[in-house]
Amino acid sequence: MKDLSIKKLYYSISEVSKITNIEQYVLRYWETEFEQLRPQKNRAGNRIYTNKDIQLILHIKTLLRERKYTIEGAKKIMENFAPDKVFQSVESEKETTDELEPQKTKREKTALQKDLEEVKSLLELLVSKL
Repeated sequence: MKDLSIKKLYYSISEVSKITNIEQYVLRYWETEFEQLRPQKNRAGNRIYTNKDIQLILHIKTLLRERKYTIEGAKKIMENFAPDKVFQSVESEKETTDELEPQKTKREKTALQKDLEEVKSLLELLVSKL
C-alpha cells in the first residue's frame, strides 16, 4: 500500500486505486453498493476522494476481502460506520475473535476427535474381518 505520509486534501480515482490496491471499476461499483461511499466531484465531473473516503474504502476492502463478508453482510456492518472509529472497531473485533477462538478450537477438536474415533472403529472392524 502506498505511504500516506504526504497528505493531500483530495485524491483522484487513479491515486486511490494505487493507494488501496483496488481497481477503479471496483471503486465505482462500491459507490453504487455502499451509500456511505459518495466521493465529491470536481467541476470537470471527476471523482475526488478525501482521506476519510480512503479509510472507508480500506474498511470495505477488509470486510469483503479479508473477513470474507458478502456485500449484503458488509452493508449491515457499514450501517454503524464512523470513519474515525474504523481502526478501533477492527481492533476490538480482533480481540472478540481472539476470545472466541479457544471455544471454536475446542469444538473443532471435539468434532475431529469424534470423526477419528469413528474411523478407528471402522478400521478395527475391517481388521477383525481379515
